[in-house]
Amino acid sequence: MKPSPFLVAEQIWVRRGTRMILDGVSVGIHPGDRIGVVGRNGGGKSTLLHALAGATLDAGRVTVSGSTRVRLLDQHDSLPFGDVRSVLVGDRPDHEWASDPAIREVLTGLLGGPQAPLLAQGLDTPTAGLSGGESRRVALAATLIGSWDVLMLDEPTNHLDIEAVAWLARHLRGMPKGRRAVVVVTHDRWLLDAVTDDTWEVVDGKVEAYEGGYAAYVLAKAERQRRVRTEDAKRRNLMRKELAWLRRGAPARTSKPKFRMDAAETLIGDEPPPRDPLTLHRVASTRLGKTVLDVENLTLCPAPGLPPVLQQVTWTLGPGDRIGLLGPNGAGKTTLLRLILGIEPPVSTGFVRRGKTVAPAIVDQRLTDSDPEDRVKPWLERTAQHALVTTGKELTTSQLLESFGFTGDAPWKRLGDLSGGERRRLEVLRVLLTGPNVLLLDEPTNDLDIDTLTVLEDVLDNWPGTLVVVSHDRYFLERVCDDIWMMLGDGRFRHAPGGVAEYLRLRSSGAGSAEQAKPPRPGQPPDGQAAGGGTPSDRPAPGSAADRQLRKSLARIERELARTEHTQQQLHVQLAGAATDPDRLITLTGELREQEQHQESLEDEWLDICERLDG
Repeated sequence: MKPSPFLVAEQIWVRRGTRMILDGVSVGIHPGDRIGVVGRNGGGKSTLLHALAGATLDAGRVTVSGSTRVRLLDQHDSLPFGDVRSVLVGDRPDHEWASDPAIREVLTGLLGGPQAPLLAQGLDTPTAGLSGGESRRVALAATLIGSWDVLMLDEPTNHLDIEAVAWLARHLRGMPKGRRAVVVVTHDRWLLDAVTDDTWEVVDGKVEAYEGGYAAYVLAKAERQRRVRTEDAKRRNLMRKELAWLRRGAPARTSKPKFRMDAAETLIGDEPPPRDPLTLHRVASTRLGKTVLDVENLTLCPAPGLPPVLQQVTWTLGPGDRIGLLGPNGAGKTTLLRLILGIEPPVSTGFVRRGKTVAPAIVDQRLTDSDPEDRVKPWLERTAQHALVTTGKELTTSQLLESFGFTGDAPWKRLGDLSGGERRRLEVLRVLLTGPNVLLLDEPTNDLDIDTLTVLEDVLDNWPGTLVVVSHDRYFLERVCDDIWMMLGDGRFRHAPGGVAEYLRLRSSGAGSAEQAKPPRPGQPPDGQAAGGGTPSDRPAPGSAADRQLRKSLARIERELARTEHTQQQLHVQLAGAATDPDRLITLTGELREQEQHQESLEDEWLDICERLDG
């Protein structure tokens, strides 16, 4: 028997406007539970966690036993004002918290070590200056450091790379059973399988419970649906026999048999519609020849003055190849994708041959710029009015939108009103409508729920062209790719026959370490030598107001440099698409020149501050 529960929810109801999110849900969480929560985007997963954590209900109650401590990590990180140190350990002295092995493990797994070297200023980094990924890591670390009985994590893998996800799985799996309960909402199916023992599916306002992690849940759900179909088939068969008997008799029947006949017909017709089915049609693509990309002795630099991300690499990307690309941030994965797209990098040497029939397209991390007031259907029709799918049938834009889950009035919704998952799904459809034969996916699983991921994987199973995927979703990579290649930041391009596991092993052994993978900032000399020629007297005292102000300015410039680099990447993409429009080319070239000049001034400013700090 299970021990007494930490908390019990009894007939809880939550309504949002006219929609019932939770419809009389009753669940319990016991010591040692490891529960994964799955379901469609907007289906009520986060609402369920908030309700269990004490949010206001429209009806029902949640009872928490004794002194049970409940902690919820929300999807949206809202860190308090201050520095990272205060968020993680409060005002505890360093010697006190640093001697705790549990705290050291969490800080090492998520922030690189007890002094958080992955952050610009370590533990002294202001929370207001953190990026989205840094905020997620800090919030997750603060949650795991705390002492809780019931730990609820809502999309904890957002912004985490594949190494951090693997660490999180080991950490959660290593928590002593019987003392803590863990409830995880995530679309990361590998994490679900690695951590959870039970699965809750939130669907149509109800919670369906299954034993086992994600794989067991899929099997159990398929079996449950098979039984439902079997029972439904029996019911239909009985009703058909009943109708046949009723119709065989003379027309002049009494009112009672007629009533039976009408009731039987109603029973057959009264079937609930399937839940918003998604069937991503396989849009026909441009024919691909024998050559996609051949490179020989290729040396590739992302920008002048930066070290090469690939050095004397020979590699062939062929038709039908399905490649997963792994590497730490800054290792050059995006630069390689740009090369495959046909966007020549500023600095490269070696032989590059691209097939004449290659028609590449990318589903990027950043969605296509669009007017939020634009409507879904007219926006999509500017890409294509219809599409030929591989079955030979021609589908209109309206039919394609419906097959992608945009039913009812959804085709006329404002783009600005779409959820992240809907916007991502629409972007996938837009790219497929261009008919590419080389498809590049850069973090395609962001914002997509498991149902959408499943049907997207089904489309990619029969993708006739070449596929290159950059993703931190281990399940997705192993599901759709045949080979894994690695960029570890050392200029080499390595095949990983052992897949993701081999990549993680190499990273844990120190290959392509964070310092090795991180390219030097503009003006930074090689081999870690100090930059600048300032004297010790030029440097402000460490910890002084002047020192803090300089470091704050340095962090601001680095963020601005990152934005400028991204803007230049977008302009290069637009330039490639405007090859036949001279006026547009002139405008874009001018904008690119302005961005390059702005980047140069930022780099000079960055170097000046570094010299003063290193003085």
